[in-house]
Amino acid sequence: MTNTLLKITGLQVAYGGIKAVKGVDLHVNEGELVTLIGSNGAGKTTTMKAITGSLPMASGDIEYLGKSIKGKGAWDLVKDGLAMVPEGRGVFARMTIIENLQMGAYIRTDKPEIAADMEKMFTIFPRLRERKDQLAGTMSGGEQQMLAMGRALMSRPKVLLLDEPSMGLSPIMVDKIFEVVRDVASQGVTILLVEQNASRALGIADRGYVMESGAVTMNGDAKELLSDPRVRAAYLGE
Repeated sequence: MTNTLLKITGLQVAYGGIKAVKGVDLHVNEGELVTLIGSNGAGKTTTMKAITGSLPMASGDIEYLGKSIKGKGAWDLVKDGLAMVPEGRGVFARMTIIENLQMGAYIRTDKPEIAADMEKMFTIFPRLRERKDQLAGTMSGGEQQMLAMGRALMSRPKVLLLDEPSMGLSPIMVDKIFEVVRDVASQGVTILLVEQNASRALGIADRGYVMESGAVTMNGDAKELLSDPRVRAAYLGE
């Protein structure tokens, strides 16, 4: 039996009377890497903010682990295993890399395991080990993205939400970020990935949703979406 960890039903979100998200249905099963693609302004980030409780829903519901999380704050969700890497990274600029990673484990008390996970993050992101005492705000955008992902993983999430992780990064850093996302998924972490880079996102995902003007217009197997002429015309310039 398929275990659905995250389920969005009829989600609507409005800004000042304007509907930014118009009745979105979406689900993520345990162990899946699901991507939500679409152009800038399609409503992808708004959907993510609604999941984490930083934007109120106008209507609809969001279930996590079979229970509604409507009205729950981000703090409670992290404790329950739902972590997000926000668009723009959101690192603690005046804290060191080590301190940022420690903040990711703030809800945990298993010190030996925390130390082991810290070492694991340094293995995944060798650049962070090299600069572990550096202030996060002085790092490049790509390094900050690595740190934001490492910090979220330190909470040992059941579901990891990634909002535009490749935005503004160099091609080499984009390669690294997608490699890490794929590796994290292969280790059993369930991921919902929001991306403008449709070809890269669909290339590593199991399933995909296409969002336009606040609504999901297509969904299905990621490889099938990647070969769909409509997707290729709209997002791959063909």
